[in-house]
Amino acid sequence: MNTEIINSIMPGQVILEYSYLLSAIMFVIGLKLQSHPETARKGNFWAALGMILPMITTLILNKNGAGEGISMTNASVVILVIIVGSVVGTIMARKVKMTAMPQMVSFFNATGGAASAAVALIEYDKNPNEAVLVGLLGLVVGSIAFSGSMIAYGKLDGKVGDIFSKIMTYVNLMFMIVITAVILLVIFGGFEQDINTYLVYSLLVLSLIYGVSFVMPIGGADMPVVISLLNSLTGIAAAMAGFIYQNEAMILGGILVGAAGTILTLQMCKAMNRSLINVIIGSFGGGGESNANVQGSIKEIQLSDAAVLLSYSQKVVVIPGYGLAVAQAQHIAHELENILESKGVNVRYAIHPVAGRMPGHMNVLLAEADVSYDKLVEMDDINPDMPNVDVVIVVGANDVVNPAAYDDPGSPIYGMPIIDAHLAKNIIIMKRGMGKGYAGIENFLFFNDKTRMLFGDAKSSIQKLVNEIKSL
Repeated sequence: MNTEIINSIMPGQVILEYSYLLSAIMFVIGLKLQSHPETARKGNFWAALGMILPMITTLILNKNGAGEGISMTNASVVILVIIVGSVVGTIMARKVKMTAMPQMVSFFNATGGAASAAVALIEYDKNPNEAVLVGLLGLVVGSIAFSGSMIAYGKLDGKVGDIFSKIMTYVNLMFMIVITAVILLVIFGGFEQDINTYLVYSLLVLSLIYGVSFVMPIGGADMPVVISLLNSLTGIAAAMAGFIYQNEAMILGGILVGAAGTILTLQMCKAMNRSLINVIIGSFGGGGESNANVQGSIKEIQLSDAAVLLSYSQKVVVIPGYGLAVAQAQHIAHELENILESKGVNVRYAIHPVAGRMPGHMNVLLAEADVSYDKLVEMDDINPDMPNVDVVIVVGANDVVNPAAYDDPGSPIYGMPIIDAHLAKNIIIMKRGMGKGYAGIENFLFFNDKTRMLFGDAKSSIQKLVNEIKSL
């Protein structure tokens, strides 16, 4: 290497670059550890270190083109913002209930998209002729991630309804075409700067509206897919902001989040039997009833009969859903598991990829109750053994066990892979009443000849069931 080049590299800059590399390694370690509930807490710690390190080194060592570091005034503002954000984030994370965790994830995701879009907009105003394409893409993706995540938050929290209409598919396609056209006009149009500025702000408005329009038609059963996609968009927007600032830590972090979110989105699409293009144009997951006639009648089961049935079974599978989270019944479910195992019963939990309101929701919920990860069995692994299961207990799950996915071509969930609860020898469904699931459709499983309903709050019902089993 040329001596002049070596001398031109400041020692502080070298340390800064290595800190970014170390940060990326920490992110990878954190992601790896987060793949298992037993090491997830350590994974969060490593990822947090990977975030803190480049923040500190950038504040201390980063120089501009003139070799000047950040001023004390700007550094004080940045540190103050970091402290305020950390305090607010900590309070929110500690106070949020497990049932509201998906809403919080959506809200935090929205803030990330908003930050990236703001960076792109501010830097375009300052340097309209530099990195135009990257800046415009960062603006578009960040804006979509922000408005889409806020709508997802509202839908998950029950504050925003759904708009189910086939015309929304064409509306979303129109937005995509117009947004692409505006980007091309700014880059290749050769317009005056004032016109380009007007186009850029129009692009901001169009992107914000598109974020709303593509999330609004999506039904509740498909929300985990959308949350995953929005998460990947936020990562991509952060990477774009990193390119604008030529900051390797932002680029690497954004790429990792974007790549992980995209992989998870594809897995969710497979689990829901959807295509990615359906997600992007928002043309799937609409609610509404089919024209299929439900055959059969509702049959209840008494606690004493359920206790005897479970106690003398060999294989029992619990299928948790959002209702388990609402009732905060994960701990008593673990107690039921323990008491049945003391009687020689093999108890497992069947986990659908999109059970709950976000990917991994049930895994997190049951891990909180110290349920062994080995007992959490994924849908594809549990389904082949379902005909050999003596009793399946459905606690708060609905759409992910609905045989309409197999039997009713007119159903919004038709073609979606489900847990084959209907193949078990006996089925006990715990519900408050005969309300429909998040997708808003009738559950054919309720009317199965092998199904018995145990009505009541899940936590209370399982507690009574545990007491009944103990008294046998």
